[in-house]
Amino acid sequence: MDDGPEAVLAALDPEQREVALATRGPVCVIAGAGTGKTRAIAHRVAYAVRTGVVNPGHVLAVTFTTRAAGELRGRLRQLDGPGGSGLGQVAARTFHSAALAQLVHFWPVTIGGRPPAVLDSKVSLLAEAARAARVPATGAELRDLATEVEWAKVLQVRPEDYAAVAASQGRTPPVAHEAAGRVFAAYENVRRDRHLVDFESVLELTAAILAGHPAAAAEVRDRYRYFVVDEFQDVNPLQKLLLEVWAGDRDDVCVVGDPRQTIYSFTGATSGYLTGFAAEYPDATVVKLVRNYRSTPEVVDCANRLAQGRAGRGRGGADRGEGGPPLVAQRASGPPAEFTEYDDEPAEAAAVAAKARQWMDAGVPPRDMAVLVRINAQTERFERAFADAGVPCQVRGAARFFDRAEVRQATGLLRAAARSARPQASGEPGEPGAAAGAGETVAEVGHILAGIGLSIQPPSGRGAARDRWESLAALAQLAEDHCAASPGASLADVVAELARRAAADRAPQVEGVTVASLHAAKGLEWDVVFLPGLTEGNLPIVHADSDEAVAEERRLLYVGVTRARQQVLLSWPLARLPGGRRNRTPSRFLDGLRPGWREARAARAKPAASHYQFADADPALVEALREWRRGVARDAGVPAYVVFGDETLRNIAAQRPGSIAGLARIPGLGPGRLDRYGAAVLALCAATPPRTGADEKKAGSRA
Repeated sequence: MDDGPEAVLAALDPEQREVALATRGPVCVIAGAGTGKTRAIAHRVAYAVRTGVVNPGHVLAVTFTTRAAGELRGRLRQLDGPGGSGLGQVAARTFHSAALAQLVHFWPVTIGGRPPAVLDSKVSLLAEAARAARVPATGAELRDLATEVEWAKVLQVRPEDYAAVAASQGRTPPVAHEAAGRVFAAYENVRRDRHLVDFESVLELTAAILAGHPAAAAEVRDRYRYFVVDEFQDVNPLQKLLLEVWAGDRDDVCVVGDPRQTIYSFTGATSGYLTGFAAEYPDATVVKLVRNYRSTPEVVDCANRLAQGRAGRGRGGADRGEGGPPLVAQRASGPPAEFTEYDDEPAEAAAVAAKARQWMDAGVPPRDMAVLVRINAQTERFERAFADAGVPCQVRGAARFFDRAEVRQATGLLRAAARSARPQASGEPGEPGAAAGAGETVAEVGHILAGIGLSIQPPSGRGAARDRWESLAALAQLAEDHCAASPGASLADVVAELARRAAADRAPQVEGVTVASLHAAKGLEWDVVFLPGLTEGNLPIVHADSDEAVAEERRLLYVGVTRARQQVLLSWPLARLPGGRRNRTPSRFLDGLRPGWREARAARAKPAASHYQFADADPALVEALREWRRGVARDAGVPAYVVFGDETLRNIAAQRPGSIAGLARIPGLGPGRLDRYGAAVLALCAATPPRTGADEKKAGSRA
């Protein structure tokens, strides 16, 4: 290409050109999804170099991933003219790699001795620290403690202050706040004794060395005089501190980001530095990139309406949109965004696989399609559905379901238990004895999984412990589903079914449809994106219990929608299993997006003639049944749902059966459960006084 300065500007749109021309002073680029931010900042650096504003060796561009740094370096190489303007000298690195290079360089002359070694994982040291602090912690809990340590360190919270600050911020560590603080303190002591640094310490120590040693700071500032920071909405306080130390009194800082894609607040990142940049630098040039080159107008329209939000109350208060200028689509029109309601989860997964097959038949490679889910435990049903449909898939950002450590451990224990189990004396499938055996199988699976962490209630908050619990719960659900479909199933049958699923899911694949979490999809794009499972409690996730948390969940869905180039397909199941109660509701984020949402919401608010109404359930009897269930589950060492589900309890409390025959008519009560629990349930129904007046008549008429 022509190596003149104007050649760099020739292919830019007006806003990108404005970014490139702003070569001096503070610059803030609000870059919407798919608007070409990497192109804009690469051309800005190239234009500044070609016009003599800066020596390419004085430029430091920092990103958050090595992939993003590599992409920027590639763009700069393409822009290097025939004569070679030296763009290859631009340092494009992650925050941590840039800081580590400086730490290693300056340590011998500022601190003395050899530089510390970098700790790849905190877990082993945290295990030692937990033992020293006398705090019992499992592997998943240690991983969650690592997250807490990282959060505290990026916010510069000292170990002795952790308990108070974490509690005030609503953090939910896997152990008590005070205990977590003690483990944190012990971890820091062990780390220092071993002459180790973790990733947060690399940033912290580098900033401290430069702040405390003027000669070192002068050397860095002489080397780097021109700064570009990508994904500035994900910067945390420690990274912001290091950037300030690097820049010193210079203001040649260009930051780029999108507040609508802030999805890592739980790690300490904040978009406040991006949105507050103009206040920090009153003379800053602010440019907004709004021309979307990635997606069709239909996808862009869906994203714009999602970001705008809808006035209303969320689970923790107002559910507000993110505001800001809408994206403007630049591509030709494509198919409309699809919104589909399915009867149940298996139907949804099967339909997603079938539609992926249709796209493949139409010429779209599997690698250009993705299924994005809220939590990793949801990937299993899509892995299975793709295997059944003969569609290759690959899991990104997490191990495939049956390859996860906790799932391998659980299936190993189930296999060992099946080998040592006595043969069942029950009859053929369909006979009462066989059904009773299947019920015992479900209880046995629940008991085994409870021994490795499947508790009645899930761990609070998010993290490794929650991920582990969800994987075990999904495994338990697979076992229960198999027993429901095959009433004579033994533990060996369940193990064989799990092995069959694992073998099918592990089929060798050259390429496939990507199955990933929404967080893992950040920065990626595909032609076709499926967004399933969009129900209340899943997105927004059930533990998003504040305005800020719900807003971040909305941004997470926005990230998912904007990954699509050609079509986005959003869906939700009304029940977990075929024939189950259709008691799930579409995500509030779909309000205002899908056609006829007002009518659908009004229809859902009306009583369904085909289901008994839980409003008729006697609250006193519901509570009595729940208390009884807690005791039975505790004594058996199994999760509560293994005994009875909530829906079954409410049906019992609504109908107040007076006999085994009446109890047998309630869905979810097979012969096995009737034999084990029937007498106790009938006794509770008889012992709990019914409501009086009209309510009593209504309840009595249902018995």
